[in-house]
Amino acid sequence: MTDYEFLLREQDGAVLTLTLNRPEALNALSRALEEELHAALDAAAADDSVRVIVLTGAGRAFSAGYDISGASGGPVRERQPVSGFLRSHWNSAMRNPDMMMHIMQLPKPVIAAINGWCVGGGFWYSLACDITIASDRAVFAQPEVRMISNTTVLFALLAGWKHAHRYALTGDHFDAQEALRIGVINEVVPHDQLMERSYALAHRLAQVPPDSVRLNKAITSYGLEAMGLRNALNVNGMLSALVEASNDGPDVEHLERARAERGFRGFMEARDGPFTPEPFGPRAQPRD
Repeated sequence: MTDYEFLLREQDGAVLTLTLNRPEALNALSRALEEELHAALDAAAADDSVRVIVLTGAGRAFSAGYDISGASGGPVRERQPVSGFLRSHWNSAMRNPDMMMHIMQLPKPVIAAINGWCVGGGFWYSLACDITIASDRAVFAQPEVRMISNTTVLFALLAGWKHAHRYALTGDHFDAQEALRIGVINEVVPHDQLMERSYALAHRLAQVPPDSVRLNKAITSYGLEAMGLRNALNVNGMLSALVEASNDGPDVEHLERARAERGFRGFMEARDGPFTPEPFGPRAQPRD
């Protein structure tokens, strides 16, 4: 694949920048965008002229997570029979371990440059990258748990389960300094220095012999796999299907009513409004 609809590709010497490019949707992860991203990663892995990859987002977001806006403004969604519903979510959820491990076991390092919103599945991608540098405007969260959805074991792996549960069980947003404190990013920089700093580190990495980088990255990624990471991600996927199958109770009925009556914005307000103000980030202030 050489032509991309939802991904920008730019190379400067040994450094390749991949930019998620659905800015009107805050780079929400559609199936097409994910397929393009992983195809581009495979192409970069096979290209000897590329030594380091920088992954970022266009506009105000790194990524707002998986695209859940498809039913915006429509009627309350009808549920499939349980078997069909579980099969559908199983097929979707069990793709995730492969996608996370794809980045972690790629033979070339991936630096995530977090330029803004980094939410849901977008947050998961940032966790899987080798190094994460965040703008001081970056905001992280998994608010989808408020509508009965799931977190990722990668969060607990990096932050420890106490920190992970503080945010994975509430869906609360947290800012870049908090992300640094709990260990899910490497560095916070002023927004206008984000790409400069990311490229400086990428070019520094590119000076190391590529076989050294490849093998030292493999020591970590395959070591974590031997310790059980792949199995943990697989269980994560299995439980994800069960989580999604649990979202038909009275605690979430109001969310679908809000979607039907007021569209996707109404759905988001019904989901997140009761949690405002939040401890960190742009949702830290009371609403007017």
